[in-house]
Amino acid sequence: MHNIAQIIAQELNVREQQVTATIALLDDGATVPFVARYRKEATGGLDDTQLRNLFSRLGYLRELHDRRQVVLSSIEAQGKLTPALAQAINEADSKTRLEDLYLPYKPKRRTKGQIAIEAGIEPLVDAVLADRTLDIDSKAEAFLNPEAGFADAKAVLDGARYILMERFAEDAELLRKVRQHLSQQAVLESRMVKGKEKEGAKFRDYFEHNELMSKIPSHRALAMLRGRNEGVLSLSMNADPDTEASQGSYCEVIISDHFKLVLTDSSVDTWLKTVVTSTWRIKVALQMETEFISKMRESAEEEAIKVFARNLGDLLMAAPAGAKATMGLDPGIRTGVKVAIVDNTGKLVAHTTIFPHAPQNLWDKSIRTLSNLVAMHKVEIIAIGNGTGSRETDKLTGELIAAVKESQPNLTKVIVSEAGASVYSASEFAANEFPDLDVSIRGAVSIARRLQDPLAELVKIEPKAIGVGQYQHDVSQSMLSQSLEAVVEDCVNGVGVDLNMASAPLLTQVAGLNKTLAKNIVDYRDANGQFTNRKQVLSVPRVGPKAFEQAAGFLRIRNGDNPLDASSVHPEAYSLVEAIAAAKQHPVAQLIGNTDLLRDINAADFVTDTFGVPTINDILAELDKPGRDPRGEFKTANFKDGVEELKDLKLEMILEGVVTNVTNFGAFVDVGVHQDGLVHISSLTDKFVSDPHTVVKAGDVVKVKVMEVDVERRRIALSMRLDEKPTPAKMGQAKSGSQKTSFSGKPNSGKPKSAVPQKQANKPAKPAQNAAMGNAFADAFAKLKK
Repeated sequence: MHNIAQIIAQELNVREQQVTATIALLDDGATVPFVARYRKEATGGLDDTQLRNLFSRLGYLRELHDRRQVVLSSIEAQGKLTPALAQAINEADSKTRLEDLYLPYKPKRRTKGQIAIEAGIEPLVDAVLADRTLDIDSKAEAFLNPEAGFADAKAVLDGARYILMERFAEDAELLRKVRQHLSQQAVLESRMVKGKEKEGAKFRDYFEHNELMSKIPSHRALAMLRGRNEGVLSLSMNADPDTEASQGSYCEVIISDHFKLVLTDSSVDTWLKTVVTSTWRIKVALQMETEFISKMRESAEEEAIKVFARNLGDLLMAAPAGAKATMGLDPGIRTGVKVAIVDNTGKLVAHTTIFPHAPQNLWDKSIRTLSNLVAMHKVEIIAIGNGTGSRETDKLTGELIAAVKESQPNLTKVIVSEAGASVYSASEFAANEFPDLDVSIRGAVSIARRLQDPLAELVKIEPKAIGVGQYQHDVSQSMLSQSLEAVVEDCVNGVGVDLNMASAPLLTQVAGLNKTLAKNIVDYRDANGQFTNRKQVLSVPRVGPKAFEQAAGFLRIRNGDNPLDASSVHPEAYSLVEAIAAAKQHPVAQLIGNTDLLRDINAADFVTDTFGVPTINDILAELDKPGRDPRGEFKTANFKDGVEELKDLKLEMILEGVVTNVTNFGAFVDVGVHQDGLVHISSLTDKFVSDPHTVVKAGDVVKVKVMEVDVERRRIALSMRLDEKPTPAKMGQAKSGSQKTSFSGKPNSGKPKSAVPQKQANKPAKPAQNAAMGNAFADAFAKLKK
């Protein structure tokens, strides 16, 4: 455990004591949000991100430790564990290194080399290596064993070759050297599978593509892997991209040098050359190709999951419209627009369906229906889902607002993302909440509530269904779920939860609670009325002291018995606040919000064995602005009137839109035409950008310029550099399928593409190239959203 803590401390660049204390807290059942917020003295102030990284590495290193013990026991049982080998195994810092060391001793099926050893041919191998001047053919005659299948010298030499190939290929130090070379030089070659040109058109950027494996960004790696999975692309690793195949591989030189084989033209050396070549081509190359492509996939998945997690966090932390009576509209053309009205607490108070669009065309009647509902329930804001028919419905609400302007002058409308609303509608939770309500109406309820409070509503939906990911279906689903659940947990606990209003799904995400405890809390609240103080939570069935300790600080009670219950001050610190109030000769209630008084308090004067300066400063900051919401100010985008479909877009048109997804190659923006446009990374700003997340985040309202549009392929290229000039491609021009074309309409040269770094590699792409680089990803994202 000491070594694990030391390793993590070095990786995080923190003190070992911080890591040791954190591990003890986590092992004792503490949650990351609780430790980050209420145990700063113990952890030295490690934040949520550092704690999540620590938790992840702790799991990996413990698995490595357990596997190390298994390996040591296995080799020792074979009687082959030497002190040097044991030391190497104990010093192995990765699972790959550990498995390399274990490879020669790992139980495996009978190989050709083992068969040759059993036939007594291994002494021939040792003799050849010891004396390179002997006559190898005549020497082999001494090892004939017809009963074992070695009836002539050729068969014996083949057996000897297999023995030596396996011996070479199982040398851990050799594998390390080969990996080091490949990590710098290996190129991934992507080629189109014959006859798949039309079927795999969306992957045409990779029909003849070469790229250094160490430099492939996650989105390109996942795109090529998807192409391979769909049978469109074949992927292979080229260890020597600058060498002709006839010249052999430099990895063969590495093998020869490692075993100190200075090969001449003698018969033994000629035979050894075939052994070295076979070792590389048959044993090591295939193993390394599988390993490197697997590592590329793992690395790409990790990056894609980080992108998804960041986008989800931004979406969950979007500013809420607040406690306002809200009308939710789930647009539909033929099936009508579903209407749901929720009051300022999110309770459903009315619902109906209107048919303003074709074929019914009950436009005026629909406006009258909505007007009556707005007046009856004093609706303050309208949430319109961004699905099919959203712009037509947006136009309808525009006329509605004009019609009720005198009676409801502050009525506003907002188009919101309905991603995941259908998942919620069909969920068990929605069925329990609205058992008699049509599934489509449940979707309208979700749309209304997610405008009031995105976090409270989106936690009811499986994070993967929210649709802000990059190739989310191509990555490890268990890793994705684990990462997204951590994001949801951090967001919920960062904002806090109203104990008397929170749903069971929202309470489930509170530190220390689970589905059972959350349901018990809601059932207790329904049976006994609202909670008036935090301690009452201990009366809820199965909520014990540990769960209460973890959860209490994140639960809020408005207008309860104790004003501190509405803040993030933990009940364990109430006595400290009372001591501060007594020292200042004010009741606790008069401390809260009293900036002048709190500013004069010196945290060091109240330090105890339990509470240090960091915690006291946090408490004072919370008392100054109790229960403050860390989310930003609520903003909405105003979509341009008359721009409702792709064909309405014009070159250089300036539009306002909402960022729906941020990837490593740019950001997707909804401008109200039912198809998100791509702002390539090079068009986000005039400065060089390495990470789009540093410029924009999901939910941001931005202004963009239309650079290119391909109506046929439903692609839009946008720019946030409003002075950028578009390419002269014609709007909606169909691109020829017989030619490889970029998004700008320029034919490619037909030469294999290479992404081997050049001097220009780090410069932003030219405007004409911006959208071309994101074509395959835009297609994939569009399909993912559908």
